[in-house]
Amino acid sequence: MLRRWISSALAILFSIIVTACSTATTQQPQAQNTTILNTDAQPLANVSAKRVVTLSSLTTDIISQLDQSKLVGMTGSTLFKNDSRFQDIPRVSEGQNPPNLERIIALKPDLVIGAEGFSNQPIQRLKQLGIPTLLTQINTWNSLEEITKKLAQLIDVNPQPLLDRYQSFLPNKSSPNVSTIVLVSRQPILAPNKNSWAGDLLEKFPTKNLVADLQGQSPISGYVTLSAEKVLEANPEVIIVVSPPQGGTKISVLDDFKKEGFWAKLQATKNNRVYVYSYYGLVNPGSIDAIEKVCRQLQQDLLVVN
Repeated sequence: MLRRWISSALAILFSIIVTACSTATTQQPQAQNTTILNTDAQPLANVSAKRVVTLSSLTTDIISQLDQSKLVGMTGSTLFKNDSRFQDIPRVSEGQNPPNLERIIALKPDLVIGAEGFSNQPIQRLKQLGIPTLLTQINTWNSLEEITKKLAQLIDVNPQPLLDRYQSFLPNKSSPNVSTIVLVSRQPILAPNKNSWAGDLLEKFPTKNLVADLQGQSPISGYVTLSAEKVLEANPEVIIVVSPPQGGTKISVLDDFKKEGFWAKLQATKNNRVYVYSYYGLVNPGSIDAIEKVCRQLQQDLLVVN
């Protein structure tokens, strides 16, 4: 049992760190949402891409939703394992392995899209070879919209249908009325503040993230470390527990937290308002479908009346 918990905790901590690299969640609290970095000497304003290779799952999905015919290569992802859209698209990488530059070059792309902090080295090499490249950061809802607009511009399509779809995920504007804490690991107890994808997403819903404005010594940007006493002091109405992307189940995640002495004292526990969410969509945006699923779940769970 202890070994299983250690594996789960390490898995989700590692995945958050990877997300911090692949989606560049290293923000400063007062920084603007500058989300698109042109790393190519050729101005991207002059690019009209017809052959695109993507090195992150979310940009893969965005390009596919905008114009499937422009996607000629992609990074492998478990999110698309059974997705027929990507069945015949060549993979240039799998898992956390670096992209295969020879495969990318063989596809003759006129645009390669990477993730800041994760794809920098291959993007730099491709730039040296004269291939137009783009690094992206997706760590807020605004950055999702802005990058979608930029990618649509680069492949010469209208982004509005996809932007409208994004808006359909969100509830009508409302004031926060349910206090909430999201817990992404047990030891240490980590929760997202407003400088993370999860924290920014929560602000779109009728909830008050109780750690939104907290800053701490967590090595993972956008997350704070909480003590059991701090969680008990906050005493949220709703608790969202994140299931790790691998090595854990909904049942095991909740069982681990239930072992903590403070757990039964929380009003969320007493009122049966503890929910388990997928890592993808909430911690790592992952794909458009993953984001939509989490948004639907948030609307349902946060609007429950005691």
